[in-house]
Amino acid sequence: MGSGDITGQEGTGAGEGDAPDRMSSDESLMLEFQRGSRLAFEELYSRYSGPLYGFFRRRLDSPQRAEELAQETFLIVIRSTSRYEPRALVRTYLYGIALKLLAAEWRSQRNQTPVPENVAEPSSTGTPETGLWVREAMAKLDSPEREILMLREYEQLGYAEIADLLRIPVNTVRSRLFRARMALKNHLDPKPSLQSQSPDGKTAAGTSVMPAEGEA
Repeated sequence: MGSGDITGQEGTGAGEGDAPDRMSSDESLMLEFQRGSRLAFEELYSRYSGPLYGFFRRRLDSPQRAEELAQETFLIVIRSTSRYEPRALVRTYLYGIALKLLAAEWRSQRNQTPVPENVAEPSSTGTPETGLWVREAMAKLDSPEREILMLREYEQLGYAEIADLLRIPVNTVRSRLFRARMALKNHLDPKPSLQSQSPDGKTAAGTSVMPAEGEA
């Protein structure tokens, strides 16, 4: 890693030991880092610097600020190494720090500019027009449901991890995620216009346009 990143000066120091196996679990690496292994920390940084930048970039307008907050997340990890407990997944621990930093950032921006709403990034395989369409649809979701959808689809977190991060029951995660997906689908694929519907709520072809009931 270069001299300009948060790991400080280059080189090795006492107590680092051998280079960690890239197949080591995140939790094993964190425990090695707690014992003083800088190389273990560098491996964790390599694994999560990109995902954490993406986390902030999707939720903030400024790429520079997203990079700064991703770096700040790791600085907090360095300062609070002893607080990590092996029973917690490292990525849940990292995203928990990131969510707190994000909340603080939004609070600091509240008196300056509105909190950004259309921050979801487009698919790498889609066109710019499609990406804009998705961002606009995401912006229409309720904030709690949008956050759960982003944690699931972009950060690839499991239901239990999201529940732990947001401190809500797993069933609540499931129901909000279902509602978010249905709402996003409706925004991306609007219902036929009322002019094409009969009084009983059916289209000219006789197909009902009323939403089907889903998960609770």
